[in-house]
Amino acid sequence: MMLNTIKSSSNARKSALRVGRGMAKKGKTCGRGHKGQKSRSGGMPKPGFEGGQMPLHRRLPKFGFTSQVSLTHAELRLSEIVAKVDDEKSIIDLNFLKMKNLVRSNTKSVKIFMSPRCECPKKLHIKGINISKGALKLVQDSKGSVES
Repeated sequence: MMLNTIKSSSNARKSALRVGRGMAKKGKTCGRGHKGQKSRSGGMPKPGFEGGQMPLHRRLPKFGFTSQVSLTHAELRLSEIVAKVDDEKSIIDLNFLKMKNLVRSNTKSVKIFMSPRCECPKKLHIKGINISKGALKLVQDSKGSVES
């Protein structure tokens, strides 16, 4: 077998249906029906047209948008917390994070994530904060505790 002799099988490629050739199947109206915008050549509305209603791309603002959830929710890396903890006996809760300026004062919920190549050399006692599975494993491996 040579590369220049390879051919697809006889019925692998189906020839295109020729429409508009007489009165047989797909003839005359060619499956477009009778009259109307969609039956004419070039008669489809442009992409995004919503029948005269103000289209979505014009209803939305043209510049950035700030989610209201992001104003009260924060995400922290475990390494940021480890760097700010001085003594191992302190309990890490929302007030502690606000006091250390890790989150804003209007934050209501926080989630801790594991940062890449992160180590947790200190015992951390986390209370009332959501934590990812990876970060939870690191905290527990370093003999720390997590309470929800």
